[in-house]
Order: sequence, then structure tokens, then C-alpha cells
Amino acid sequence: MQGAEIREAFLRFFEERGHTRVRSSSLVAPPESGLLLTSAGMNQFIPYFLGQLEAPYPRAVSAQKVMRTNDIDNVGHDARHLTCFEMLGNFSFADYFKHDAVRWAFELVTEVYGIDPDRLWVTVFQDDDETPAAWRDIAHIPDDRIVERGAVDAEGEPANYWWTHAAGPAGPCSEIFVDRGPSYGPDGGPDVDEERFMEIWNLVFMQDQVDGDRRIVAPLPGRNVDTGSSLERVATVLQDVADVFQTDLFLPTLEVAESLSGVRHGDDPRADVSLKVIAEHGRATTFLIGDGVLPANNGRGYILRRMLRRAIAHARRLGIEAEVLPAIVASVIEGFGDAYPELRENAAFIQEVVASEEERFAATLRQGMVLFDDARTQAFDGVVRGEDAFKLSDTFGFPVELTVELAADEGLQVDEDRFGELLQEQRDRARAAAKKVEVGLDTGAVPPTTFVGYEHSEAEAPIGLLLDDDNAQLEAAEEGQKVRLFLDRTPFYAEGGGQVGDRGLIRTPTGAVRVLDTQKAGDLSIVHEGVVESGEVRVGQDALAEIDRAFRDGTARAHTSTHVIHATLRRILGDHARQAGSLIEPGRLRFDFSHPSSVPIEVLEEAELEANHHLAADDGVLVSRMSMDEAQAMGATALFDEKYGDVVRVVEIGDYSTELCGGTHVDRTGRIAVIRLLREGSIGAGLRRIEALVGPDALREINVERALLRDLVGALDAKDPRAAVDRARRVIDENKRLRNELGKLRAGDRAAMIEELMTQATDVNGLALVVRDVPSLDPGELRELAIKVRDRLQERPAAVVVGNANGKAILVAAATPAAIGRGVTAPALLADAATVIGGGAGGKDDLANAGGPRAAELPAALATIPDRARALLAGA
Repeated sequence: MQGAEIREAFLRFFEERGHTRVRSSSLVAPPESGLLLTSAGMNQFIPYFLGQLEAPYPRAVSAQKVMRTNDIDNVGHDARHLTCFEMLGNFSFADYFKHDAVRWAFELVTEVYGIDPDRLWVTVFQDDDETPAAWRDIAHIPDDRIVERGAVDAEGEPANYWWTHAAGPAGPCSEIFVDRGPSYGPDGGPDVDEERFMEIWNLVFMQDQVDGDRRIVAPLPGRNVDTGSSLERVATVLQDVADVFQTDLFLPTLEVAESLSGVRHGDDPRADVSLKVIAEHGRATTFLIGDGVLPANNGRGYILRRMLRRAIAHARRLGIEAEVLPAIVASVIEGFGDAYPELRENAAFIQEVVASEEERFAATLRQGMVLFDDARTQAFDGVVRGEDAFKLSDTFGFPVELTVELAADEGLQVDEDRFGELLQEQRDRARAAAKKVEVGLDTGAVPPTTFVGYEHSEAEAPIGLLLDDDNAQLEAAEEGQKVRLFLDRTPFYAEGGGQVGDRGLIRTPTGAVRVLDTQKAGDLSIVHEGVVESGEVRVGQDALAEIDRAFRDGTARAHTSTHVIHATLRRILGDHARQAGSLIEPGRLRFDFSHPSSVPIEVLEEAELEANHHLAADDGVLVSRMSMDEAQAMGATALFDEKYGDVVRVVEIGDYSTELCGGTHVDRTGRIAVIRLLREGSIGAGLRRIEALVGPDALREINVERALLRDLVGALDAKDPRAAVDRARRVIDENKRLRNELGKLRAGDRAAMIEELMTQATDVNGLALVVRDVPSLDPGELRELAIKVRDRLQERPAAVVVGNANGKAILVAAATPAAIGRGVTAPALLADAATVIGGGAGGKDDLANAGGPRAAELPAALATIPDRARALLAGA
């Protein structure tokens, strides 16, 4: 079974058993997971397991892209470890449990995949009696192939009690292993060797809630099932290959790396690792960028940058001096674009990011390698000095992980302890020089603030603390200087609940600060971030703080609109459509809510109409404070990811909306004027997003749409909008007809070209050889041409080489079986030509390709083919 067939077989199997097929969520993990990146198929379902949201379906099945960077150093060194892979999973939300999970897993593995039951081993949690009984009763697995394990193994790594490595749902698990045979390792089961006994599936029985240290704090509201099966490992077993890189999921990308490097997998173990790292990291980074992650120096962006740079470094080790990532990315998108359409949709953006990062790092790598060579020669007793590693990192931006890998290749180690000491010393010096105040923590270092902005748009207060934008304390700041300023009372709203922070002006007798943002500083303080607009401001001066009234009014209109939209969606779609996040800015908003499917345009239009009816009714907006118990008794809606105290603020609108909210609002809905819903889309499984404009911003958008419609009607030379639609359809139909005719003409030209090439075949020692520079064809068309000419020459020893240069030289070679029998294979035929254009050749015996940056050298490259053919024939 090919990878795509395995994926579809898994999804269809569980769909037939009452599971709802759920699309893969983003690799950017949801906030409630506590994770940087999605590490398991269950991440998107965490609110359902915890009982924070009611699951819209009792059972689900998905193929989820996941990232686990803890395995990054193992990539390429064994048969199974990857950073990015596809996790096939079936899920039960307080529906079925252990018995059915085991039954269906055994049925799928043996009857659909066709794996012999005698090859199966399973592990179970040592305190779980139900699961081993199920394996005995249902699958008849003998006791000697049921292995008990604890929560952690001998090294302290998780074993048969699964959790997300963050506070949340957890539970005992049971893993399924397949014996791949004695050629892969010793007998004895997975405790002896996990290369021979390969894990393909983990059944997790989610029943506990744990804290960040994996201590059980409470049972979950229901008993759930969460399973994860690596598509790549299943493919390795079913396709009977040595490792995941030999499956059809990786092989095409690996072959691209071979082609670019001129190195064949299997010739050199060290080169094999580099080829695999390029292919694996290339795939992982393609998926990450496709989900919106960008290279950065921290967080998930750092993970992406590290993997991109590892791939580039390994490419240079193979002698690839030209760019490598764009071709790798193109292969990944081609292979996975059908299953994950966001890759095709974002293809141009992904290519732009990897090309830019590769160009930027190439210079860093060249400089760093010179310094590394010096550090290597000065290594003492097999250890590179920590000082040298720190200089590489601090001066050249050379990741210490890369230094460690390069050193290991030379049989050396790096003094990472000394590196860590130097890094800490640098941080300490920076902190001491700046005398920083840690604003992000409520440590008492910053003064508490009383917020008076619900009632007042201005307030008088002395400046209690003044910092620069690096948190260094200041006595005074002058015009043009960025500052962070604290008052003991303020009308400025600090960003929270989705609402952006206020802007405005803080005046003193000697100067003024333009406040550009307002943020919370711990639980008790508010920090005003801005620039000294005029004069000078000093600590202790009396100040008048005034918010930007227009900015606040626009934000208030947007915030009240989110409540109106929330109530409207819950009435139309159902109570499950609860707010899951928002961004509230002056005149515009972004509203996230739970819903299992897209909202049809006609339903969205109905929601927009109903919301505007609420505005026209000019309903009152009542704000009150009460205890949490009182708020719950009156049915106030709370957000599951927000924290609330004993006393809460409740916002009521008319008789249809009651929510806990700390934001600012208009006093009547009529002040909003109009709500314009712009678009609706998915942001993850079961989560949707609406973007909207309100008030004058909505009216401006309506006018823009009206102007666009006028321009469209004019461009189509139509009398009115309705006529323009018919006119547009006729233009599109005519365009399709002309394109079809052009396609027929090009097909005719291609047939004529094939006939012409057939007549140009020359005899080289009994080999019919066709060599031709063919302009104006893309790589796919060039490949098709070579195959068709070869097939016409199929009955005799024959080889075809065609190429073109469209910025970069591309060559395609095809050989008949009779030519291959005489030693003329397609990759061998291209070997010399590939060197001429600055690249490498790769592919199969009957079809190969080569590419390089030296487009001007294409004629010289083609000229090498006849002599190369003679040499190959003589060698045979």
C-alpha cells in the first residue's frame, strides 16, 4: 500500500464505524494545549477531553501533521525517528473505551493492512488489567508477546502512561509493535530492539487530568480514547523497506537531494545521514511555513530556523553550493499538496521564505566554517573550547547545535558547560548595565495602578516610574526617546480580553508622552508605552493622562459588536458556537468561535442582518459588578481560557446577551451604526473565525465594494451589475475555449517535435542517440518529451537527452531496456553534463534528470553526451 492509500484506508475504516473525519489542525498548537507546536493528534481536542467544550461529535478520526523536535538528533541515524510526521488517530469523547479501541485496532492492522497476527507484540501499562485482557480475548495475543511497562522507562523517559508534557489530559496506553524479522535485529520483543520490533500505533486511554509534573489531580469528566499511528512507520512495514526514507512518502524528496548533490543513497553512511536530514527537515519546514511559522530567534520560529540551517549545512557537506531548499520544498508540495491543500495555496510564500533564509545563512555559514576550522585545529584532548563555540554563536550567529554536530563529525566534542557559563555571564552583564526592572512579573518593583477608565477619559497622577524600552530605570527622558511609564491611577485600558490597549497623551509641566500602547504589568500594574513627543518628562512630575477618545470610541463599538455577533451566532448555529478568542481594534474585529463546519454564505448573511436589527433597536448596554455565583445564576457566558476573580463584571445587552467582560463598551447599540461581516473561515478543527468592520469603517468598506462593482461593470462594458455577471461568464467561457484550442495546437506541435527528434537520432556504436536543446518547455513537459521519444525507440538500444535553459539549465535523459543492458543508464549518461552545469544527476536507470545554475553552459553540457555514451558502451 502506498502512503496515500494507507492514510485513506485508516480514515475510511473509522468513518464506517461512526467516526467524523476531522481535518488536520495547524502545526501551531492551540493556546490551551500549553505547547509551541502540535505534537499529537489529540491537541486540537483538548477542550473536549477536559470538558471545557462539548464535543460536536462523539467519535472522530484524523490524519494530523505533528512536530516532535526532541527526536531531531536521531533523524537519519535510525529507521524510524522523524521530527515531522503524519499521525493517524481515532478518538472517542466519553463514548467507547478500551475494548472497542483494541478490537478495531486489531481488525485494521490484520484485515485491512494484512499484517500477520503472529508478528504483533503489544505493551501495556503495569497497573492496567483491562487492556491485556482485551488483547488476549479479542486478538488472542499470547502472554509472552504482551509486555508490561511502567509510566517511565529506565532512562526516565515516558513509557506506557501518556501525557502532553504539559498540564492537561493523560492516561495509560498500549502500543502495537510489528516484528520486521531477524535481518533487522535480535529477537526478544520491543524491550530488546525497537528497530526490528517497530511501534506503529499507540492506544491512549484518556481518563486523568495531570499537572505540569504529570501528577494526577483529578479524573477527567469522561473516559476517552486517543490513538496515534505514524503513517510513515506503517508504510515502512507494509512496503517492507529498511527505513521510513525508503517509503514513497520520502523517496521522491530524497531523490531530489541525490540529484542536486550527485551522491547516491547507500554509497556512504555519512552522506546517507545528510541526504535524510535534507529530505526530512525540508519536509518539516515546508509544513511549518505553510502553517504560518516564520524563522525567528525564539519560540517556534527558532525551531524552524534551526531546522532550515541544519538542512543547508548538510547540503554543503555533500558539496551542494547552489540553493537546495526550493527544489526540496517543491517536491514536498507535489507529494503532499492533495492531502494538505494549504501547501499548494501557500506554495509561493513558502518558496520565498526558504530562499530568503538560505541566502541569508549562506554567508553566515561561509564565515563560520572558517572560524570553526581554526577552532577544530586548536581543540585540546578532543574538545573544542567553549570560548570558540561562544564566539561562533555571539559574533557570527552560528548556532551552537551546529557547532556540536560539526565537531562530532570530526570525532570531537564541544565544551558546552563553558559555553553555557559564557552565555550566562553575557546575560548577567547586560542586566547589570541596564538595571532592568522585570515588568512582566508582579514583584513589587513596579507601582500598582488604579484603572479609572470606565468612568473617566482623563486623570491626574504623578509619574511613579520611568523606564526606557529596555526596562532600564530613568530619572528623565527627552524628546524622541521611547519610554515605559507608570502612574498610580490611569484612564488607559490595558490590553486584555482581546481588546487592544488604549492610546493617547500624558502631559507634564515640561513635556508630553505620546502613548502608543497600554499593557498589563503583572496583576496589579499598568504600563504606558510610548515616545516623548515634546520637551522632557521626569519621575515624580504631576501628569495629566488623556486617552485618544476617537480610538477608544472605535474600540468600544467593536467590542460591543463582538457580544452582539456572539449572541447572534449562538441563536442561529446553536449554543455550541461559543467564543474561543477575539481581536478587538478601533472599527474592526476578529471573532473566533467553536463550530464543526463552515458557515454557508446565506447563513452568514442572515447573521449580519440579525446583528444589524439589534443595532437598529438601539438596545441598552448595562454594565454591573457582582459575585461569580450571581453571574452564573443569571446565565452569564464566560470564556473557558479566561481567569476570573470572586467579583466579576457583567455586560448585558438587551435581552439576548449576558457575558462576563472587562472591556469597554458603548452605552447603546445604536451608537455602533452598522456591522459588516467580511469573511468566515477555519482556524483549526472545530474552530471558525469571522472578521468584521463596524461603524464608519464598515461604511467605508461598503463604499469601496460599491466602487469596485462600478469599475467591474465598466471594465466588462455592461449596463448594470446583473448584466456584468452574464458578461463575465461569457468572457470566461470564451477564454476556456481559446485555451483548449491553444492546448490542441501545442499538442500538435509536440507530436511534430517527436517526429523531428526521431529523424535526428544518430548511431553511436549501435546505440540510437538523440540529443537536443528544446526551448520553451517546463521540466514536466521536457520529461514527457524524453519519455515519448524513448518509447518510440523501444525496440533497440536507444537513449534520449533533451534540455533547456530558462534561468537554470535542466537536462532529462531516458534509456530503453536494451541500452541499459549495454551499460547506458540514464543517470550515468548525464554525469559529465551535470558537472558542466554545476549540479548533479539522479534518478532511475530508465529516466533521470539533472539541474544546475550555469544556464549558459547548456550547449557545452549537451556536447558531452556522445563521448559519455561511447565511454559507457566501451565499459560494458
